[in-house]
Amino acid sequence: MDTTLHDPLVGRTLDGRYRVDARIAAGGMATVYRALDLRLDRVVAVKVMLPALAAEQDSVERFIREAKAAAALAHANVVGVYDQGIDGPYVFLAMEYIAGCTLRDVLRERGALQPRAALDILEPILAALGAAHRAGLIHRDMKPENVLIGDDGRVKVADFGLVRAVNTHSTNATGRVMGTVSYLAPEQIQGGTTTPRVDVYACGVLLYEMLTGHKPHRGDGPAQVLYQALHEDVGLPSELAPGVAPELDGLVLAATARDPQRRPADAVELFSKTRAARAALTEAQLDALPPTALREDSSGSENLTSVLPQQAALLNRTSVLPVPPPQPPQPPPGPRPGARPRRGGPRGGLIALLAALLVLGVGAGVWYINSGQFTKVPLVIDKTEAQAGKALEQAGLRYRTTERFDATVARGHVISSDPGQGERIRDHGTVRLVISRGPEVVPVPQLEGMTLGQARKTLERVGLVAGKVTEEFHDSYRRGSVISSGIAAGEDVKGGTAVPLVVSKGRPVEVPDVVGEDEGDAVEELEDAGFTVDVSPQREFSAEDEGKVAATDPTPGSEAAEGERITLTISKGQDLVEVPDVEGLSADEAEEQLVAAGFTVNRNSVFFGDKVFNQSPDGGDEAPRGSEITIWIK
Repeated sequence: MDTTLHDPLVGRTLDGRYRVDARIAAGGMATVYRALDLRLDRVVAVKVMLPALAAEQDSVERFIREAKAAAALAHANVVGVYDQGIDGPYVFLAMEYIAGCTLRDVLRERGALQPRAALDILEPILAALGAAHRAGLIHRDMKPENVLIGDDGRVKVADFGLVRAVNTHSTNATGRVMGTVSYLAPEQIQGGTTTPRVDVYACGVLLYEMLTGHKPHRGDGPAQVLYQALHEDVGLPSELAPGVAPELDGLVLAATARDPQRRPADAVELFSKTRAARAALTEAQLDALPPTALREDSSGSENLTSVLPQQAALLNRTSVLPVPPPQPPQPPPGPRPGARPRRGGPRGGLIALLAALLVLGVGAGVWYINSGQFTKVPLVIDKTEAQAGKALEQAGLRYRTTERFDATVARGHVISSDPGQGERIRDHGTVRLVISRGPEVVPVPQLEGMTLGQARKTLERVGLVAGKVTEEFHDSYRRGSVISSGIAAGEDVKGGTAVPLVVSKGRPVEVPDVVGEDEGDAVEELEDAGFTVDVSPQREFSAEDEGKVAATDPTPGSEAAEGERITLTISKGQDLVEVPDVEGLSADEAEEQLVAAGFTVNRNSVFFGDKVFNQSPDGGDEAPRGSEITIWIK
């Protein structure tokens, strides 16, 4: 296999501790890997921020906030975060590894769940969020992808990357609404203050989706969904799934009220209402099979609810939470007093045989629904399309492909699969593969003569960015225009490449010497030379008279660009200091006092003595600070 563009993290050890073994998921913000904690010898999930986002301070802060928030909760239904670190360009979290699937996977396979299964999933979610709300935290991004269901039936909430303290705003620094469109509460869409009620709203949408197999608001794009969420109430689940009990309809409506004040105050209150609704339902209502459950798959299989309804109901009842341990066999009851003993015979044997066959048939049906009709997607990530196709065909699966550019996965190799590797899929189902087209290659556009702003926009339009900008004097190009690019126009480069730019400082002009001139005269002379002028509000002592120009920046005689800004500093006059009287002191004592007062000292020795017998200027006179004082010694 060509590994020149192999995922650089697979096989690497992060922070000297986490050996990355395989990539298991990829998203728009981060990639998740299975890794081994070498220090504690345990499997963990390592979530690594995409390098482009790792350079953004706001994204890094969200990442670190996720680690702190999840670690602080320490709840049985929250995915544990063990560690957070930075290794070179990689910002990562080490988290609890959950072997299983997401609620999204379950809904994709089933379409809808029985009320009992939906409540079995919702209650642990609310327990996790209730702990967060009581700790003063809001998740803000509840969705099926953030609900993990372990192989052992445990339900855990993940991804606290958007967590915020109670009563903070829901937009980021750029004003974008944070969260996932279908599960946003109206007040999140409008950018108002978020409270625990936004998580309550999202849980109401989750319950609706589990009961019906559909999201409550649907449209051709995010804008339509957001509009419906703002202007239309969430409908009754029973309208799509007639078997849903009124108590569950009421629970969904209460949780998804558009007015946040009409919703339960937090997940703890919604949990209480959920338990009360469950208690009011009969066993038949809890086990009602929704009409959209176990929908027809892409291979054309029949809807299993119409083939084996009893087994399908059993599946929905036992697949989310662990099956209770079997009860010990009870001894058969003795004959009732006065009852005639039944006689054996052909009829009794036939009945026993039929019962045994029925038990075997139902058992086989349950096995087929639980395991027999499913297989797991084999390892295909980073394989060539041919290798991946062969592995899928050997597993009895079909596949179809799409392509996209990728800078880390070799051309013709698999970037990702849906369902992901190791996830369950029905026999003969179709796996969607995304194949790498390699790094996107684009030609560098012609940029000479453009302003710097125009050049930046032109590069962005073709998928490149402006790199280091240097300035040079130029007689032909106006100030601020691009003289050249560090990569020649027309040369092919990878998408995202930074193109260095050389920008004109304009025609070089010598800065006139205006030191000592009046402020007005100096400004006029500099403007006539083609410069703009600023006058510093701070004046300073100098050898120039008060009100005259003390200095310029850039300095007189240096070259500056035409149109460049020249700053003038105006003199406060000389800084006059009283000269200490040092006559009669030793030479060293005299020099020490004069230097402390801000002067320099010139010694004149007449004889070989060590006493000062004269000084100039005299003690008590004033002299400019920094000027020279002469002392005579004998």
